[in-house]
Amino acid sequence: MAGRINDEDVKAVRDAVPIDAVVSDYLQLRNAGGGNLKGLCPFHDEKSPSFQVSPSKGLFHCFGCQEGGDTIAFVMKIDHLTFSETVERLAAKAGITLRYEEGGYNPSHQRGERIRLVEAHKVAAQFYVDQLESPEAEIGRKFLAERGFDQAAAAHFGVGYSPAGWDHLTRYLRGKGFSDKELTLSGLSQEGRRGPIDRFRGRLMWPIRDIGGEVVGFGARKLRDDDNGPKYLNTPETPIYKKGQVLYGVDLAKKEIAKTSRAVVVEGYTDVMACHLAGVTTAIATCGTAFGGDHIKILRRLLMDNGSARVIFTFDGDAAGQKAALRAFEDDQKFAAETYIAIAPEGMDPCELRLAKGDEAVADLVEPRTPLFEFALRQIVSRYDLETPAGRAAALDEAAPVVARIKNSGAQHEVAVQLGGHARHPRHAVRGQARGAAGPLGRDRGGRGPRSRRADPNRRTRRDRPPPAAPRSPCAAPPTAPRASLLKLALQYPQLVSPAFDAYGVDEFTAPPYAAVPPVHRGGGWRRGGHRRRPGVPRARARRRARRHRAPHGRGAGRRGDPAQDRRQRCTRACSSSRSGCAPSTAASATSRAASPASARAATPSN
Repeated sequence: MAGRINDEDVKAVRDAVPIDAVVSDYLQLRNAGGGNLKGLCPFHDEKSPSFQVSPSKGLFHCFGCQEGGDTIAFVMKIDHLTFSETVERLAAKAGITLRYEEGGYNPSHQRGERIRLVEAHKVAAQFYVDQLESPEAEIGRKFLAERGFDQAAAAHFGVGYSPAGWDHLTRYLRGKGFSDKELTLSGLSQEGRRGPIDRFRGRLMWPIRDIGGEVVGFGARKLRDDDNGPKYLNTPETPIYKKGQVLYGVDLAKKEIAKTSRAVVVEGYTDVMACHLAGVTTAIATCGTAFGGDHIKILRRLLMDNGSARVIFTFDGDAAGQKAALRAFEDDQKFAAETYIAIAPEGMDPCELRLAKGDEAVADLVEPRTPLFEFALRQIVSRYDLETPAGRAAALDEAAPVVARIKNSGAQHEVAVQLGGHARHPRHAVRGQARGAAGPLGRDRGGRGPRSRRADPNRRTRRDRPPPAAPRSPCAAPPTAPRASLLKLALQYPQLVSPAFDAYGVDEFTAPPYAAVPPVHRGGGWRRGGHRRRPGVPRARARRRARRHRAPHGRGAGRRGDPAQDRRQRCTRACSSSRSGCAPSTAASATSRAASPASARAATPSN
């Protein structure tokens, strides 16, 4: 095959570029013991590190998704490159000149598409930097100076200027060997009436780099009033640029983010510059889009899902900034880190705050002040009239899912107390509503939050559903509880109640199990301690039998034919016929113990 890279050069590239140095550009690695390193796998979502790198062997392996290989395989997988493109990129990093077999070396034809597009952006970035020194770019230099950025700051961030002509960059890149198709595909040029023209004209330019440091796009700021375009114009979606998958400044901030376990998310390019110059070198920003799931994946790989990590969002104090903060909270559960919000006084952004109050004010701004969930609750509660019952109920319905998403159980308890005070609901009602809002699965341990539901006044919530009725025994019903106690005393200690129990009529016991008990017991007799002498039985024998029956621990206790035992058995059968037993009564037990301590100690549980 024409253009095949020499095998010896491939081996030289593989040996010259340490795998840990390459992998650490994309995720944070920590010591795993035995000379290995570990981190969160960049190829699948996980909370515990299962991705391991062996520098001595030059290999990586993920025990979660089973991805593995050497340095070349890692770069091919993570950057979606071909084998040749990957070797060429690593060779350029190592300073190795590649030899091509069966056709020699022709960079304009044998390099892959991605490599060509990245090179075009690299050349364009340097072109814009050079143009910033031109007389035409005076308006751009003035813009930077007014915001506190000198020439050194502009050079550090690679800020440049695009000339106002139609095709200055296009003609320059053509001279560097790039085709019109490559320029259009890269987003640097666009089709005009007479061929490709520059996409960015007369604007201040910020290069957007991926986490590996390659320039993949640009952000352009309007400088002139006669420019009819938007205030900020970004590179369109291209094979190498996806705005939802890049973070401005991450190439400069990634090492500090991994080291300090803290990331500061701001809204604009100048805000990133202001934070870094003020000493907050963990600042990053999105590129013309809201902070979303792919951005979170990038930060999670750098933060290692450390529970003590912090992500601070800084938003403008206006309505748009507050809306952005609430939108960021929707993805809060995808972080293991704690999330906070910082809003500058008077609604200033970090760039304006640095101009007004200096670097120290910016550093103080991004210190964690308000948890993001607390800010979200304040915004929700403020929309309702808490002076009315309907307003308080609606506020609780909408705020309950927010409480359910709080990671820390202790903080969740405290927030439930605070919310209950604001909405005038008891704490247990707030937490019960939060548990209902969390759904049957609760919070996903993989980083995803519970299913949140919007407040719907017509929707029947769990709080509104009547609780299932528990089966109740007729013996334990409150109106019959005294009768139950009396019957238990009559069964177990007849000598205590025999004078008074006979005075009660049958109509006093109306519950189904009780109605059957007194007639049975009256048939056996209650006088003289529960035994009545039958005709023909001598009085002495009757008295001896009565004494045996009255002594629970006597020699005759528990014998077959014991009338007291028979009465208990008959009551058990009568109560069980209604599928419920006589519930023990605390009051009855207390009465029996008070009346006869010795008998209470000898008593056995009854049905």
